[in-house]
Amino acid sequence: MVGENRSMSESAQVPSTRPPLKERLQTLIVEYGRLALVVYLAIFALVLLGFVLAIRMGIEVQGAGATAGTWAAAYVATKLTQPLRIMATLALTPLVMRLWPRKKPRREG
Repeated sequence: MVGENRSMSESAQVPSTRPPLKERLQTLIVEYGRLALVVYLAIFALVLLGFVLAIRMGIEVQGAGATAGTWAAAYVATKLTQPLRIMATLALTPLVMRLWPRKKPRREG
């Protein structure tokens, strides 16, 4: 009986683990297809362009990106935001799918 209580308390303490972001993104792409990829690439492009504009407007870049060109520094900054972009894709893709107008089949007549 004591052994049973210990195993029950141990199993109660094991937290449920979520798959890594990359695996969740791959599952999303399988489920939503091209739409998930389009949402991810759109977020990537917006973040990249945002960093390019910020750098050109005078944001000081320090470190390795300081010696690189504007686009290279913006790309490095964009890559640093990858986990956030993946989370945004996971959150926004189902919403975009609900809001996206579906094509109605044509009636032949």
